Amino acid sequence: MRDSNIIIISGPSGAGKSSLCNKLFEYLDNIYFSISSTTRYMRDGEIDGVHYYFVSHEEFMNGIENNLFLEWAKVHNNYYGTQKKQIDDALEQGKLVLFDVDVQGQRSIKQFYPNATSIFITTPNMSILEHRLKSRALDNKESIDTRLNLAYNEIKSVSNFDFVIVNDDFNVSFDGFLSIVKSVYFKNTESYSTNLINTWK
Repeated sequence: MRDSNIIIISGPSGAGKSSLCNKLFEYLDNIYFSISSTTRYMRDGEIDGVHYYFVSHEEFMNGIENNLFLEWAKVHNNYYGTQKKQIDDALEQGKLVLFDVDVQGQRSIKQFYPNATSIFITTPNMSILEHRLKSRALDNKESIDTRLNLAYNEIKSVSNFDFVIVNDDFNVSFDGFLSIVKSVYFKNTESYSTNLINTWK
């Protein structure tokens, strides 16, 4: 099981993370996209078990108490988390595992999987992010203001990431994103080096 097969992406809501991931799936098929559990309400067009596992507050608290989550966080008054078993199963199958989590989740995942590659995806500035959030018309003004404040706090953690993509030109950003993801196949780790040495002769 190679934990270097893990890609963690984080960044403000509206920075284009979902669009980059959706295009990535057109190029690579050996990817397991980590599906989080959440107490958030289901939006129009979302499917349970595809976009999220939608669970009750009680179910989520039970998962925390039983240490089932690899990482979890409270965001916008809702809980989000990832169960560790599903990730380990995907790694055992040799898949690339892709996470889309907040910066707190990135820190938690790196504690479990130190060889994971992390990518921070953002807009060039807050004004462009605000414009994108308003254009997609999914949130009211209060929610947008909350997301902008959260985004400013998230950007302060950018130095903790291996790569940064400023998503100004989508095609340029995707080329970089695809290159980073492909590179993990060749990423060296201590355990990989040891195994190569032991099996090479």
